[in-house]
Amino acid sequence: MENQGAGQGLHARVLETLGPAITAGEYPPGTILRTDELEERFEVSRTVIREAIRVLESMHLVASRRRVGVTVRPAEEWNVYDPRVIGWRLAGPDRPRQLRSLTVLRSAVEPVAAGLAARHATPRQCAELTEHAMGMVATSRGQQLDAYLVHDTAFHRVILNASGNEMFARLGDVVAAVLTGRTHHHVMFTDPDPAAVTLHVQVAEAVRVGDADRAEELTREITAGAMAELDVLAP
Repeated sequence: MENQGAGQGLHARVLETLGPAITAGEYPPGTILRTDELEERFEVSRTVIREAIRVLESMHLVASRRRVGVTVRPAEEWNVYDPRVIGWRLAGPDRPRQLRSLTVLRSAVEPVAAGLAARHATPRQCAELTEHAMGMVATSRGQQLDAYLVHDTAFHRVILNASGNEMFARLGDVVAAVLTGRTHHHVMFTDPDPAAVTLHVQVAEAVRVGDADRAEELTREITAGAMAELDVLAP
């Protein structure tokens, strides 16, 4: 019987194998996953398998029913906003389409959020935006993509939070997942586009001075640039 720490590690291993396999289509909708077969395959206890299945159920990737078992659900029923589901899909063969879908979502939400942020951002949020925009400038050369990602992700989280709209704020993890996936799967140039970096600095300034129209327009340019990059790097 596994101790708690080991059990959590085993459950994570099962999850990180089954989740990507389901989202990649290796288990088509309607596939029955038998717990006894999974126990044997992963060499773990039924408790570990049940915990992994419980997490997959929470993501709506599978459904458990008495006398039927664990069934893979259709893609249209998945919780596509779950950051782990996003990460798994970005790691799979559907990456270009997933990146486009997420970038379209960003294009619809982030410009409006930036306009709202220019109206509602606190002085502290304005300072954080400026700090992260300057961090993006400092890490935009010399192939420092991981360091750049930290500031890029934080910048967009602040925009969404500063909008004052709790629905937009909850999309922070979604935007973080797409920015992370884009970096880790090399769907970026070795150094960020200088024009995009400059746009982030200008957005921070527009928010600071309360220019909502300019903040929205500049952010729309950022998302349009992100889509143009996909056309080149993930056609």
